[in-house]
Amino acid sequence: MLLVDILLATFIGGVLSVLLAATLALTWLPRFADRMVAFAVGIMLTFAFTRMLPEAIELGVAADQVGQITLAGIIVFFLLEKAALWRHSHGEAAVQCDNPAHDHHHGHGHHANRTLLIVLGDGLHNFVDGILVAAAFLADPHLGWATLGAVLAHELPQEIGDFMVLLSTGMSKRRALLLNALSGATMMLGGLLGYFALANLQAAVPYVLVVAASSFIYIAIADLVPELHHHRRFKDAVGQLLLMLMGVVIVYLITGLGPHSHG
Repeated sequence: MLLVDILLATFIGGVLSVLLAATLALTWLPRFADRMVAFAVGIMLTFAFTRMLPEAIELGVAADQVGQITLAGIIVFFLLEKAALWRHSHGEAAVQCDNPAHDHHHGHGHHANRTLLIVLGDGLHNFVDGILVAAAFLADPHLGWATLGAVLAHELPQEIGDFMVLLSTGMSKRRALLLNALSGATMMLGGLLGYFALANLQAAVPYVLVVAASSFIYIAIADLVPELHHHRRFKDAVGQLLLMLMGVVIVYLITGLGPHSHG
């Protein structure tokens, strides 16, 4: 029965939360996808710096180790994206630079890399949440359901931010929903593994959190912020700053002002 509760809770937190976010992100928000990139930057950086990294420290990772792993993660994601871009560029070597389709294919490859990093980072975060939900249920079922509430509180704005990024690449609504649902389903995997092998997995939880945070930081700083700089008018800068701050405020309002903790 306890395993059923864990699977049900992680399904609600990982998959149904995506569908709930989709009712917002896949209806009227796509019309503002380009402008909402700044909103996504605010959400992703706030989660990384004020929730995921502090939680890793609370779970026992030394602060200097958190910094080192974050730096290493950013470098690894940089190299992975470079390798993907190099492979794409190599495959397109026969295409002449004056061919208008060349820039289109290059942009498509860049968006594909961003999509991969988004899904990977979100999947890692959801996987860790699944382990933490399982740990709470094993301690006390009432605590498990309370933990699910906390998970839902921080998953919704994060999923909306992810949708904004995916839709800004030109991805279809159906594909964006499918990818987010797949990354959300990793929470069920984390819950399942947490139930059967929690003692072995607990030590890895904070380190996975740091890696997930480094992916969010890399996406926001390396991919999204440069896009914002393409709009150079003063009113664009003001609008972007306001949307970024709106993302920060929403995360704080929903998840609370204190350090993010699953108890």
